[in-house]
Amino acid sequence: MTGTLYLVATPIGNLEDITLRAIRILKESSIVLAEDTRNSRKLFLAHKISSKLVSYNDFSSQTKISSIIKDLKDGKTISLISDAGTPLVSDPGHELVAQVISEKINIESIPGPSSVISGLITSGFKNNKFIFEGFLPKKSSELKSLLSTFNYETKTIIFFESPHRIKKTLKVMRGVLGKNRRISIAREMTKMHESILRGTIEEMNHIAEVDSNLSRGEIVIVLEGSDSKNDDFDKKLDYLHAALSKDISLKQFSKVFSKISKQSAKEIYNKYKE
Repeated sequence: MTGTLYLVATPIGNLEDITLRAIRILKESSIVLAEDTRNSRKLFLAHKISSKLVSYNDFSSQTKISSIIKDLKDGKTISLISDAGTPLVSDPGHELVAQVISEKINIESIPGPSSVISGLITSGFKNNKFIFEGFLPKKSSELKSLLSTFNYETKTIIFFESPHRIKKTLKVMRGVLGKNRRISIAREMTKMHESILRGTIEEMNHIAEVDSNLSRGEIVIVLEGSDSKNDDFDKKLDYLHAALSKDISLKQFSKVFSKISKQSAKEIYNKYKE
């Protein structure tokens, strides 16, 4: 009988934020795969967990994955944890999980903390529909390109960002998304120095210039969805069509701008078809 691979959520800061089931499963596991065993030992000491910790990260070899699968086939119980929060969410583990599934070995999720959800629900923005983008690109050109796709996005968007890049990112956001779009910046959630800042992109830029604490700790940025009115967008679309009609075909124009419009490519095409 094969074993089970458990995907166990761990605290994102406060070590008390772990479920009773998660503690039990970690104690019962023959092996616990951890992104950084030094970090995970603090959790283990706090909850008297003595299971064997083994390093597993994005650089783990196929040989290690094969060894883990062999242990599971031999009936061992193995848990996978990240440094903080829910495993696989912008963290290592996808390749392992994919191969374990292909071998028809049982996988179970032990739910718990998630900085994505914590950042979302404390933002005050609509949360019935949202987009998670993970870590923002490091290169300015790639960052601008990504952010520009959200100019007319009505869903709430969530990002991770490094504290070392937050000031630069806020400046780029102001340039691409404008001064008045609202954002929430959740920093060091559940930890002693937790702070959640809410306001316009312009206000956050001012805070970043004077508050050095914003450049410290783990950061989740939540961007409010666009509330641009259809009429306003239609005016912009009319202008763009007039300006670009000599350079690209109506078919190309319709296909491109349907990606940032609530109208389909066919609707845009029919609107400007002579």
